[in-house]
Amino acid sequence: MISLEKLLRVPIVEPETGFDISPDGGRIAFASNPLGHFEIYELDLNTENATPRQMSDGQGAKFAPQYSPDGASLAWALDLDGGESFHIVVKNLHSGTTLDLDPHAKFAMQPTFAWSPDGKRIAYLSDKKNNFDLYTRNADGADDTFTFSAGGPAYSVKYSPDGAYLAMTACMEIQNNGVFLIALKDGSAQRIGAGDSEGAAFSPDSKKIAFVSNESGWQQVGVYDIETQNIVWLTSGASNHYQPFWSPDGGCLGWVNAQGARTRIEVSNEAGAVQTLGFGDGLVHNPTFSADGRSVIAAFESPHHPADLWRATLDDGHVSPLTNSLPAELRDEEFVMPIEITYPAQDGTLVPALLYKSADADEHTPAAVFIHGGPSWHLSFLWYPILSHMASRGWTIICPNYRGSTGYGRAWQTSNRFEIGRIDNDDCVAAAEYLVGQKIADRARIAVTGRSHGGYLTMTALTRNPEVFAVGAAIVPFINWFTGHKNSREDLQHWDIENMGKPEENEALWRERSPFFFLDKIRVPVQLIAAENDPRCPPQESVAAYEKLRALGLDAELWLYENEGHAFINVDNMVDAETKRVNFIARILERKTEMETAA
Repeated sequence: MISLEKLLRVPIVEPETGFDISPDGGRIAFASNPLGHFEIYELDLNTENATPRQMSDGQGAKFAPQYSPDGASLAWALDLDGGESFHIVVKNLHSGTTLDLDPHAKFAMQPTFAWSPDGKRIAYLSDKKNNFDLYTRNADGADDTFTFSAGGPAYSVKYSPDGAYLAMTACMEIQNNGVFLIALKDGSAQRIGAGDSEGAAFSPDSKKIAFVSNESGWQQVGVYDIETQNIVWLTSGASNHYQPFWSPDGGCLGWVNAQGARTRIEVSNEAGAVQTLGFGDGLVHNPTFSADGRSVIAAFESPHHPADLWRATLDDGHVSPLTNSLPAELRDEEFVMPIEITYPAQDGTLVPALLYKSADADEHTPAAVFIHGGPSWHLSFLWYPILSHMASRGWTIICPNYRGSTGYGRAWQTSNRFEIGRIDNDDCVAAAEYLVGQKIADRARIAVTGRSHGGYLTMTALTRNPEVFAVGAAIVPFINWFTGHKNSREDLQHWDIENMGKPEENEALWRERSPFFFLDKIRVPVQLIAAENDPRCPPQESVAAYEKLRALGLDAELWLYENEGHAFINVDNMVDAETKRVNFIARILERKTEMETAA
C-alpha cells in the first residue's frame, strides 16, 4: 500500500494558474508547495540542474506569477485565507520590496491579471459591482479605473503586445464563454465569433487573435483577423483543441490536443505543417514557447508523476523535465495506471470513465465510485494522490465522466442543462452497476465519494439510490440548491441560473434536485467535509445537513476546516481531510475482509 500522507505531501508545480518566462528568456517563475503551502519560485533556465529560488513569503497562498515587461518586477495573485478573494502583489526584483495593490480589499478578484506592454498598468477582474468586470490600474495601485463589463462574470484578460487592445473572456449564456476585444482608445468592444469562444492569445504583431470555440461540437482553434474580422479555422475533427500559443516571431501557433483522457501539444508552422510533441499519457497545461522559439515549456502531470515543468525541443522532439517533484522514495512505487472505458448508462448511453483496478479484482473486491467536480470538468490522466492510494489498497475505482463533463464534445457537456442531479446522478449510479456486472466489485461494499459538484452528486446518489452504496463521503459539497445559490458568489449564481433557471420560477425543480430535502432516505454512514471560507459551496450547507442527519438518528460525521476554502491551500489540512475520508470509507469497505481474516 502506498502511504496516503507521503503522496499528499509530494509538492507540485501548480498547473492551473500558470507560470511565466522572463522577458530575457533566462528565468521561469512558478507556484509550488514544497513547504506545505504555495509560494512563488524562480528557476534559472540557462543553468543545468538549477535549484529553484523562493521569491515570496508571508501569509497566504501565491499563484499566477507574471514578470513585468522590463523584467524588473514580478507580480502574483495572493489568497490569504482560501476564500479566493485574491490580491495582486508586486515585487521589485532589484530592491526586494513588495507591494499589495489592495491590502484592505472588500471585494473578490480573479487570480488572472495582465501587465500592459509598457509596464505602467495592470488589468484585472473584480466583482466590485456584483459581477466580475474588467478594471485597469497603475502598477503602484493608483488610478483604479473601471474598463468593461460583458454582463457575465469574466475570468481571463490579456493585453495586446502593442497596448491598443484588451481581450477578456467571460461566462455568458448557457455554458458558453465569450471573448471580447476592447479597444482602449475609445472603449469600444466586440465579441469574437458566434456563440462560444475562449482562450484568447494575441499574435506578436497584435494583428490577430487565436481563440477556441466549440460551436462545431468540439473545441477548435481559430485565428481572428482584427482588421478584416475574418476567422480562419486551423483544427477540425472529433477531439478538443485549446490553449493556443504563438511563437515569438509569430511564425508558429501551437495548442493542446485532447483525445479523451490523453493530451499532446501540436505546433503548426506558416506552411500549415503540424508537429506533435508527446509527453506521454498525462495532462499538459499552459504550453509556452521559449524566448528563442526553439522549444516549448509546459506543466505536465500523470497518474504516476506530479505536475512539473517540462521542456520539449522542436528540432528533435526531445522532452525533458525542468523540475522533478517526485521524491526518490516514491519513484519505484508501482502506481496503478487507469484505463479508459465506457459503460452503459441507465438509458443505454455509453458513459466514458477511468477505471483503476488490480489484476486480481473480482466480485469480492471493495470498490468506490469517485465523482469529479465541476460539473464542467473531466477526470483525465492526472496526478490524484487519493486515487493512487485507494488503488494501491486493492480497491476497484471508477471515475465517471458523466453527462455535463467537458472533454467529450459540446453536446455531452450541455446535456445536463435542467437535468443536473438526475442525469448526472444516474450516470454515476450506473457506474456502480457496471462494476458489479463486470465482477470486479462487491455489490455490498461500494462507496461513493466526490468533492464540490462530486460531493453534491454523492448526496444525490445516497438519497435517490440509497440501496446501491454502502457508504458516502461528500467533500465541500452543496446540498440545497436554494441556500447554496443564495450564499455563493456571483459567478456561481450566474451559472446556476443559466443551467437550472431562476429559483423563483423553477422552485419545484430546485427542490426535487436538492438532496437536503430527502436526507431521510439515506441508509448508510455519511461523512461531510467542509471549509470555513468556501465561496463556492458554503459550509452552511454541510452543517445544516449534518444536523438534520443526526436528528434523524443516522450515522454521520462532519469536519469543518478553519482558514480554508474550496481548494485547501494548507497541505497539513489536506492530509488530515483526505486521511479522514479514506479511513471513513475503509471502515465500511474493509470491514468484511477483517471479519473474514479474524474467522
